[in-house]
Amino acid sequence: MWGRPPGRRAPPRSRWSLRRQGFRGTLLCFLLIAAASAQETVTFKVQSNLVVVNVTVRDKSGKPLTNLKKEDFTLLEDDKAQSIAVFELQTLDSEVLAPVPSGAATVTERIPVTQPPAGVGPAKIRFQDKRLIGLFFDFSSMQPAEQLRAQEAAVKFVNTQMTAADMVSIMVFGSQFKVVQDFTADRELLLSIIKRFRPGESSDLAVEGAAPDTEESDDNLFVADETEFNIFNTDRKLSALETAARKLAVYPEKKALVYFSSGVGKTGMENQAQLRSTVNTAVRSNVAFYPVDARGLIASAPAGDASQAGGGGRSGIFSGRTQTGARDKVQDQQETLYTLAADTGGKALLDSNDLAIGITQAQKDVDSYYIIGYYSGNAAQDGKFRRIRVKLAPSIQAKVEYRQGYFAGKEFKKFNTSDKERQLEEALQLGDPVNELPLAVEVDHFRLGRNSYFVAISVKIPGSAVGFSKKGDKQSAELDFIGQIRDDKGRVVTGVRDGIKAKIGEDAAAEIGRRSLQYDTGVTLAPGRYRLKFLARENLSGKMGTFDADFVVPDLGAEPKNVRLSSVIWAGQREKVTAAVGSAENSRKAIANHPLVRDGQKLVPNVTKVFRKGQSLYVYAEIYDAEAITAAVTLFQGGRKAFESSPVRVNQPLSGRAGVLPLQIQIPLASLAPGRYLSQLNVIDPLGRKFAFSRTPVVIVAE
Repeated sequence: MWGRPPGRRAPPRSRWSLRRQGFRGTLLCFLLIAAASAQETVTFKVQSNLVVVNVTVRDKSGKPLTNLKKEDFTLLEDDKAQSIAVFELQTLDSEVLAPVPSGAATVTERIPVTQPPAGVGPAKIRFQDKRLIGLFFDFSSMQPAEQLRAQEAAVKFVNTQMTAADMVSIMVFGSQFKVVQDFTADRELLLSIIKRFRPGESSDLAVEGAAPDTEESDDNLFVADETEFNIFNTDRKLSALETAARKLAVYPEKKALVYFSSGVGKTGMENQAQLRSTVNTAVRSNVAFYPVDARGLIASAPAGDASQAGGGGRSGIFSGRTQTGARDKVQDQQETLYTLAADTGGKALLDSNDLAIGITQAQKDVDSYYIIGYYSGNAAQDGKFRRIRVKLAPSIQAKVEYRQGYFAGKEFKKFNTSDKERQLEEALQLGDPVNELPLAVEVDHFRLGRNSYFVAISVKIPGSAVGFSKKGDKQSAELDFIGQIRDDKGRVVTGVRDGIKAKIGEDAAAEIGRRSLQYDTGVTLAPGRYRLKFLARENLSGKMGTFDADFVVPDLGAEPKNVRLSSVIWAGQREKVTAAVGSAENSRKAIANHPLVRDGQKLVPNVTKVFRKGQSLYVYAEIYDAEAITAAVTLFQGGRKAFESSPVRVNQPLSGRAGVLPLQIQIPLASLAPGRYLSQLNVIDPLGRKFAFSRTPVVIVAE
């Protein structure tokens, strides 16, 4: 399970100390990649230090206590008593309404959302004594049958399980995030909207590569050149959830967000900072997530179901390895759902065919409660965690439920040089990550010696998310990078700190919305498990982005049964080293030792694994301790072979690196149809009677 935010911030590290811990060199390349009426009984003044806490008080039998007064509560922030400025009881009815009559009138047009803008004017309690339930349909992760199952569950709830206190909102996420309907008690309207969903839509994000989506979106987290960043991006689903929680923050009431999906899959290098950011936003917004796995109870055949290609000749069917892998994949997809629920106070519904239970669970959990607000005496916008404690008078014996704290806001203004440096180092340590600047990161390893590995780190940033200043016929952008790598005991073993000024010409500036910035660096590590935390800042607007992920440097000497293989690089471009922005002359030694630099050119890893038909797919890997190998690349689509390269034989070791065979394969993509593929590199050592393979999903899009 992805980790929770750390509770304590490590002391700042100086720029010099980070540089000395193993930084090997940097390259930064530009890559051309082709509402509403309700009773108003309480008004909140919008101030930056107003904190709202929803408190549920239950007696020994589990029933809510609704007769308490303001004087019965004591509220503390970081162990300092706070003066209660807002106190209101929300009494919620649990009586189920009669079913909606059949043949009721339906609505054929989308109803405009009337949600008030956040932070503008007084924020009022719009829904007195109402239970707020959001239904979030993640169509991007569900197959048609699963979408239909989620649709039927929502219809069942609205038709037969809603109570007089329920207000329901509908949100969807396909290729875009949209609020389809704001909170309403109009069941006929809700049923009409839900029944208009067409199962099968938006079930594959790869269609985004064929044509841009011009529909209006309620999500402002993504930029113009988002296609390649989002096709394989787990972050996008989590960012959509974060956006939903942020939109619900304008309501001081308690909110339950039911998230229909088929799990959140992982591609091997997820940004754990985005998960923490989503959870933190939900906690601040008084939103509890109730994820529902729309696949229901899963029982798969050992060889897979009819949706997969036949498995003839696969020994894994008989050994149980195939079934174990399928089960592990499902559990991995459900892990994030469980984390979202556990860390926000909700519950996850997994392995159940009655998906409506997930909605009724949220309905039961949001019982009568108190809205308590106070103006924090700590006005610092430092992004640190503030612990909240709520106590009852000694004479009252009851159980109290509330959020345990929140992260303060972060304020990034214009600083002097030392302020900017301190800001970077402190932001790296914050438990509440900054995700204003989208990042995609890839970590690759190459063996240098018995216990020494070069670890290449590639960071890609959308060009349209970076602010450029113009001077003459050129435009420039300044970016700062800072990172830390910790071992499995939490100790800092190495770090990176760089400042880069990127310059581009007028022609390139005209297409900056379709360009990406790629920053490369490398460190030397011993085999082991590590955690990378990386932060980038664009210095014109001050936007920051955090990437946090675990990775492993394997001990190839301990794996004699298979071919000893480095990370496999899947690239779409070679760049001259002299084209790097950020003087390569200052890092001659590091570049000379870089495994991806040959003959004055650098192979640029395609971090997002999205290629265009006009490109070639470059595959590079190193094989260790073998006299000769034979290799080929196979592309599968829909479980069937779509392409296979001609076999390549390698028997000449790298100059100056004994025992290292360099494998290079180039595949023109012009003949392949746009779509989603599974790319597999097969390596055979005929003399040693060993083999190895590496797989990665790729997408080919039109030029």
